[in-house]
Parts: sequence; structure tokens; C-alpha cells
Amino acid sequence: MAEELISENAGKIGGHLTKSLLAVALLSSFGSSMLYGYNLAVVNSPAQYIKAFYNETLLERHDQPPDEHLLTVLYSITVSIFAIGGMTGALLVGRLVTKYGRKGTLVRSTMLVFVGGALMGFSRWFRNPAMVIAGRFITGVHSGICLSVVPMYLGEIAPKNLRGFLGLVPSIHICLGVFIAQVLGLSELLGKEEYWPLLLALVVFPTAIQLMLLPWFPESPRYLLIEKGNIHATIAALKWFRSKGNIQAEIEEMQEEQRSLSSIQTLSVGRLLVDSCVRWQVITIVVVNIGMQLSGIDAIWFYTNDIFRNAGIPEPHIQYTTVGTGAIEVIAGMLGVSEHQTHPTHPCHCAHTAPILQCFTIERVGRRPLIIGGFLFMGICCAGITVSVLHQAQLPFMSYISVGCVIGIIAGFCIGPAIKSLPERVDEDFCSPGNGSLNKIPSEELASNGHLKMSLMNGYGTLGIREDK
Repeated sequence: MAEELISENAGKIGGHLTKSLLAVALLSSFGSSMLYGYNLAVVNSPAQYIKAFYNETLLERHDQPPDEHLLTVLYSITVSIFAIGGMTGALLVGRLVTKYGRKGTLVRSTMLVFVGGALMGFSRWFRNPAMVIAGRFITGVHSGICLSVVPMYLGEIAPKNLRGFLGLVPSIHICLGVFIAQVLGLSELLGKEEYWPLLLALVVFPTAIQLMLLPWFPESPRYLLIEKGNIHATIAALKWFRSKGNIQAEIEEMQEEQRSLSSIQTLSVGRLLVDSCVRWQVITIVVVNIGMQLSGIDAIWFYTNDIFRNAGIPEPHIQYTTVGTGAIEVIAGMLGVSEHQTHPTHPCHCAHTAPILQCFTIERVGRRPLIIGGFLFMGICCAGITVSVLHQAQLPFMSYISVGCVIGIIAGFCIGPAIKSLPERVDEDFCSPGNGSLNKIPSEELASNGHLKMSLMNGYGTLGIREDK
């Protein structure tokens, strides 16, 4: 009976893209998701200047120059500590969103960016490399939190027919953040030795805008009703985000969910791993996430310049080639959003930094063929990079194949691995009656663990590259 009621209400629930809804989607993504993309790529351009700074400070302290291996390890830690911070932040999401709410968590987490940005920005002034590493860790914690909270917040404030479209907004901002970091890292802008601390610390400006404006928007209606039991605040929030639509139907659906949650046993992640009812679902998610971790996509972003340099691209052209890869992602993402706006009723669950080209075909082809095809294409491109690097000394045209394979890896990731379902989809699959399970997994915990793979960001790849003298 309850399922029939929800199904009936689902047909009534809908809404238009209001100015307030679009504004909060853009604002929350601008000050959160975009910073994740920015921090992914920002260390790529000033790598040699950061290593030189480490060399100078260690020489001042110990009166002898450090060896090249130590500098490589320190720089690798600087890059990969962002991943450790992201993992830490993702694990905190469940408690934070329950205590402070979705919007409240986003607002409070901005303090992390100010602290991390200040540490990185003043690191050269204090002659302290540890400040750079600490700042990267703290901004990583912020990214780990926001990668889970932003999609959760937007999914709960959006009407059902717009959840797919609003789910693309954070992804576009992640691509935009990568592109902005690549552009600002050009030698004509901030890609100079004296500007690298400023380049790392620029994250505070989008966060400051978010901190000034986001508190004026309402909290998630679902959080207000289910977690706080405040029906009046829920109605006010829904009216703020909706110009038309059946608000009563949405409230009834959330109340039905609240009643169902009170009668269902909560399942922890530990018990989830040993629950035979959802074993194949867990195995599927683990396999896909491991594949994403081992795909090396974020190592591509971290070390794009080094990859192109090893591929034989002339040094003056490397930075522009890198920017070109970022521009391809952003353009593809914009095309995906434009197409999705044309067909707003077609749900499309695209996650991570995917520039959303898969939105064109996901409903026709399905997730499984795209995931398998994307991984296969990435594997072919990785093999192509290996072959081209081995033979580029004898065959100069191989350098162009390397560049094409790098772009192909990014495209393959966007076609397949990035199509992994969003947490709310996983929640539906786990908790559907067809699974035979009477347990319930908290959506907050699913979100944080569902985005944990994003926060890890393939840090393993950072220790494998050493600069040849």
C-alpha cells in the first residue's frame, strides 16, 4: 500500500527549474565541486618551482643539498596527501550531515579552505614546506566532504524530473576547475616561480563567495522533515525552491519515507559486507570502484605535463597542450548539459568528473556496455602510450600518438567508468523489496562511501614518477 502511494505521488511530483534552484546548484558547486577539480590540476604546472622551494629550504636547514629521490618523495607526498585528506573528509560526511544538515555542512566546511589556503599561500614567506603539505591535506578534507554533500543536497532540493540535470552541475564544475587551474598555470599568467603560492591559495576566493551567499538559501526539505521533524520549515523551503508543483505530494512522500525508516533496522557498512542478500550488489560496486582507482585517470591529471614531456612534446608547447585537454572536457560537458536540458525528463546519472557525453547514449545502450567499453578503450590507450614512449626516439610521429592516447584515456573514462551510479540509485537498489532484505542503509553513509573513490583520487600513481636529470 505504501509503495502504491509513493508511486502515485511520484507521478504528480514535478517542477520547473526556478531561479533559486539554479542559483543554489551553481553556488554550491562553484565553491565546492570546482575546488576539487582545481586542486586536482593545480600542482601540475608549478611542480618544478615547488621542488625548487623544497630544495632551497632543506639546504638552508641542513647545509647540504637533498638528493633527488628525497625531493621526488616530498613532492609525491604533496600531491597524494590531497587524496588522504579526501578520504578522511568522506568518512566524516555521515555524522556531519546528520548534525549540521546538508547546507550547514557545506557552510561550515568552508573554514577548512581558508585554513588550507592560508597555509599554502604563506608557506614560502615562512620558508616551511610542511605548510604546503598540510594545506593540501586540509583542502583534501574539504573536497572529500563536498563531493558527497553537494550531490546529496541538490538531489534533495530538486523535484524528481530535474534531479538528473542538477546532478550534472557539480560534474561540470569539476571539469571547469581542472580547466581553470590549467589556464592560470600558463607562464603568461600565474605559472611563474614567484606566483606559485598564490596559484595554490586562490581556492579561498570561490569559497568566500559561497560563504557569503549560501547561508541565505534554505536547508534541504528532506533533512528538515525527516531529521528535524520541522514541518513548517519544510514547507517554507519547498516554496522557496518551487514556483509550481504539488508541494503536498512531496511532503506526503517524505512522511511516508520517515515512517518506513522508523520501522526498518539500520544496516551498518560492516554488516553490509557480510549480508548475503546484497552480496552481488556489493561485489559489483567494489569491482567498479577498484577499476576506477586503478584506471589512473587522476594520475593523468596530476602529471599531464610530465607525460607530454616524456612523449617528446616541445617544452614551450606542453602547457598549451595540457590546457587543450581541459578545454575538451569542458566543451563536452557543456554539450551534455545542453542536450539534457532539451530532454529534462530523461534521467541521467553521471558521476565524478565525467564531461557527460554518455548522457546521449546511456538510456539506449545501458550502463554495463558503456562501463565495459570505457575500460577497454582506456586499456587500449594506456597500451598505446607505452608503445609510443618506447619507440618515439626512432619514430618521431609517436609523440602525437601519445597525446592522442592521453585524450583517449580521458574520453574512455567519461564514456564508461564515470557512469557509475549515484548514491541515491544504490540506495534504491539495496533497499528494494526484490532484494529480500529488511535492512536499511542510511543515505548519508551511502553518499560518503559512494564518493570515497573520488576522494582517493588515485594517489598511488604519484610515487611512480621520477624526474630524470
